[in-house]
Amino acid sequence: MKKLSILKTIVALFALSLITPVMAQDQSGNAQQPSQTIASDSQNKLQITSGAKMNVKGVIVKHDGDNLLMRDQTGAQFTVVVGNAKIEEKKGNPFRGSKKYTSAQLLRGLNIEVEGRGDSSGALVANKIKIADNDFKVARAIDSQVVPLEDRLSVNEQNAQRLSGQLEELNQVANLAKGGAAAAQDTADVAVEGVNKTNDRISSLDDYEVKNSSTITFKVGSAVLSPEAKATLDQIAEQAKTEKGFVLQVRGFASSDGSENMNRTLSQRRADAVIHYLAETHDIPLRRIVVPFGYGEAMPVADNTTLDGRKQNRRTEIAILVSRAYTAPVTVTRPASAGSKPE
Repeated sequence: MKKLSILKTIVALFALSLITPVMAQDQSGNAQQPSQTIASDSQNKLQITSGAKMNVKGVIVKHDGDNLLMRDQTGAQFTVVVGNAKIEEKKGNPFRGSKKYTSAQLLRGLNIEVEGRGDSSGALVANKIKIADNDFKVARAIDSQVVPLEDRLSVNEQNAQRLSGQLEELNQVANLAKGGAAAAQDTADVAVEGVNKTNDRISSLDDYEVKNSSTITFKVGSAVLSPEAKATLDQIAEQAKTEKGFVLQVRGFASSDGSENMNRTLSQRRADAVIHYLAETHDIPLRRIVVPFGYGEAMPVADNTTLDGRKQNRRTEIAILVSRAYTAPVTVTRPASAGSKPE
């Protein structure tokens, strides 16, 4: 009995020695909670605590060299340093290898998941970056629309600057003839202001705002547009034709009726039905339409356990997106000359 008691004591001490390092690891090794590792400044810019291990999700707002400016679901922004991070696919099939990506494929508008640690500047230094293949396809489609728009606007801005330079030369000749030194200074101020506002406009090319969004619904297992759905699409097409620098985003969804694979295919058919109607009936150019995508049962807007909820989830969402470069046009205010009288 005495030997049995000693044996139990040894086992208990051994178990205690195993538990203690695990508790210590929980206190020091694990990723800390967001409230402990993230601080927010007055401009809603997240500051990651130096050394804190983080796993965050968000969308890429800007890709500048080795740095990414990201925005999370709350709208807060933070900086990610790509460095030598491992960039790979976030796959759902365990029986195949993950796709590899390069830092050049981290496009604006791409949803990513970043794992890393904070540095002394408040940025998150990435160790791993994961990308869902579907998200990459959508971001690439949007980027293919934005780049040609940037090129066209760049040509227009260059022409405007050349014209501005010609007008500036004429104004300078007139001012010198009149001895208008103050007027020449005013012209220089206007030119500087015009250049600054032009730069702001170019910077806002990839920043889109939703001008209008609508939702149409479908019958169970159907991708056929109802008369009500066609009327809604008619209104969207008419508004889109009045906009400049617009693209149409079309997303198809399904309820939980049927299998997951069938619903994914069905949601894609619903999105395609909307694209065909807009292109064939209203002659909307395909370059104005972001590649349509079917999300299947993902992102339900209502409870799939009820009839009404499933009816709301059998839907396609259509949004008109307009570049802020067009919604905020360049305006230059000419300052009053030193010798002019106020009106």
